[in-house]
Amino acid sequence: PPASQNNEQGSTLRDLLTTTAGKLRLGSTDAGIAFAPVYSTGTASGKSGRTMPNILDDIIASVVENKIPPNRAPKINVKTEIKEEQKDDKNCIQDDCSKRYSDIQYSWICDKHVLWLRDHKNSNNWKLFKECWKQGRPVLVSGMHKKMNFSLWKAESISLDFGNQQADILNCKDSIISNTNVKEFWDGFEDVSKRQKVKNGETALLKLKDWPSGEDFKAMMPARYEDLLKSLPLPEYCSPEGKLNLASHLPGFFVRPDLGPRLCSAYGVAATKDHDIGTTNLHIEVSDVVNILVYVGIARGNGVLSKSGVLKKLEEEDLDDLLRKRLKDSSELPGALWHIYAGKDADKIREFLQKIAKEQGLEVLPEHDPIRDQSWYVNKKLRQRLFEEYGVKTCTVIQFLGDAIILPAGALHQV
Repeated sequence: PPASQNNEQGSTLRDLLTTTAGKLRLGSTDAGIAFAPVYSTGTASGKSGRTMPNILDDIIASVVENKIPPNRAPKINVKTEIKEEQKDDKNCIQDDCSKRYSDIQYSWICDKHVLWLRDHKNSNNWKLFKECWKQGRPVLVSGMHKKMNFSLWKAESISLDFGNQQADILNCKDSIISNTNVKEFWDGFEDVSKRQKVKNGETALLKLKDWPSGEDFKAMMPARYEDLLKSLPLPEYCSPEGKLNLASHLPGFFVRPDLGPRLCSAYGVAATKDHDIGTTNLHIEVSDVVNILVYVGIARGNGVLSKSGVLKKLEEEDLDDLLRKRLKDSSELPGALWHIYAGKDADKIREFLQKIAKEQGLEVLPEHDPIRDQSWYVNKKLRQRLFEEYGVKTCTVIQFLGDAIILPAGALHQV
């Protein structure tokens, strides 16, 4: 509109709402109606339906609730309010929330990037978790195996119950997938001599890929499914019936992501010559994920690192002091090494990996996404370059037996 009309019609959406609010009459307040009716119910002539002006006026009136005087725009600085909320959150992190959550056993690891809840039984954990979760930070909860029936999750137990099943097995080094009996995988889980060999005689690093998953898991393993559900950390968020687990409560017409559960099982790299490969390459999940380490196998056979050798390899990582302390605790059993990145760094990491691919003479197609394709495990040397050249720091977490790692959707990670 012409400048002369700005004062009347409103030059911004806020002004429009404000000026309109004063001109509308709301529904009867005697009946306790806070909002105007959304549409008119009809006319005396019998014509029913709604008219566009009424709909717009009523919706606008509903939005502003007639609380704003007609000629006075509200002085609301949205950016300031958001900053204040973020400031409060940050202060909570910096102060360790020690006063507000003195009844919760917790620590911060990875330069205060990851919350570690040390007592899985504390019913107030979810309150501190909420503070951390709304900032998109990963959370570690330890001791979950103490609530579980450990015998159900042993390698020989699963092999005995489901050895005749067929499943896809991935060779983590060359990404070749073969379909074979589950028993073959589990027989070699702790006995290296029974593992497959590749062409050059090396022991294959195998992964049982998401077997079983979702409804198959519940149908095939009802006892294990129930054991898992009763042992989930922070049930308000993680349980399928949790009141804050929004994905589980989506209406049926939404296309839901696969919410699992799924069993992810893989050999460790301790028996391989190349320790620069992973069992799960760098990728992003489309939903929040909770990953519980329910069993750690101790491999035996030629070429396997001793326990002290494994600990020594882990100590070479860029670890938080608290994680180093856990490594020295003989009651703790380390089983998986995670590297986690914030979702905001995805574009930098993507650019970095494409740069490395070109350096290695690989073809980089325009539609190629190294993260989506899960084609990279970022080794120690590359992680150092990523920090030096792009300022992206790796959050390194060791997952011990019974640890639950909870990741927000969009967080990059490899294992």
